Amino acid sequence: MNNNYYELIIDINPEISDIVSDICFSNFDCEGVILAEEAYKDLEMISTTEGELKAFLTSKPDNSFVARTLTENRNMLISRGFSEDELGSWAFVITEKENQDWSKKWKEKWDVTHVSDKITIVPSWIEYTPKREDEVIITLDPGCAFGTGTHSTTQLCMKAIEKYFNKGDSLADIGMGSGILAICGKKFGAGYVYGCDNDETVIEVAKENAKINGVECEFELGTADKVNKEFDFVCANILHNILAEIMGDLKAIMKPNGKIVLSGILDEKKQVVLDAIEKHSLKLIEETHLNQWVALIAERV
Repeated sequence: MNNNYYELIIDINPEISDIVSDICFSNFDCEGVILAEEAYKDLEMISTTEGELKAFLTSKPDNSFVARTLTENRNMLISRGFSEDELGSWAFVITEKENQDWSKKWKEKWDVTHVSDKITIVPSWIEYTPKREDEVIITLDPGCAFGTGTHSTTQLCMKAIEKYFNKGDSLADIGMGSGILAICGKKFGAGYVYGCDNDETVIEVAKENAKINGVECEFELGTADKVNKEFDFVCANILHNILAEIMGDLKAIMKPNGKIVLSGILDEKKQVVLDAIEKHSLKLIEETHLNQWVALIAERV
């Protein structure tokens, strides 16, 4: 019996690693990804073969299917405003590897991530002792798809929650992926937390993550325009062009004086979102940066 596994290595711009990871999990028999041989300690990269994403596959993929899937998704992103340089080439190679405990191999690349002095992301297999009494600890499995907490866009949202969210407020996470932002809000004392995503494969992932963290959140398949509630705080960590397109829907689910954090925005694309904020009469209250990414915090006045 052949228990070998397969490595799919894709040449990318590291800044869009989360997007390509999601594509791998959604389309291939993918059990884990690492940004090639990158390793993180808190917010700092301690080693890297920059520009490659490595996906671990449990079955041999058809080369033509991989090529077609990557091409279609890459072209979709280009149609939404991404440039060739922002994406990278997406050239790929598939290599069969002898069976080994590769699940442990990629786990070695992950460590505890301190998003801030108060927020900490802990991989599920690591034992961690809190550094402070009020530390907010979120337990996740970085091997699962749809966001691990290490990406800049997610961290910017979590910092916005820490700064602007009030205990007892309601929170909506639009395009929730792993549910990490919803879970973060609940751990900061949210009274009611709702999350939706248009990808049905993430719903059970988010529910399981909430269960692991011992919090109650409502997650469902959906989009902002289908939500019929208003919230004190809204998180939307989505591509810049999508944020601009749905800004009216996002405003509609914000309570008067409610706040929103908009993330997933490359620095050179922020004007697209700023224009949408102005168009829908939201008040920009802060712009934050991490690496090449921007988060915009706005208020409905």
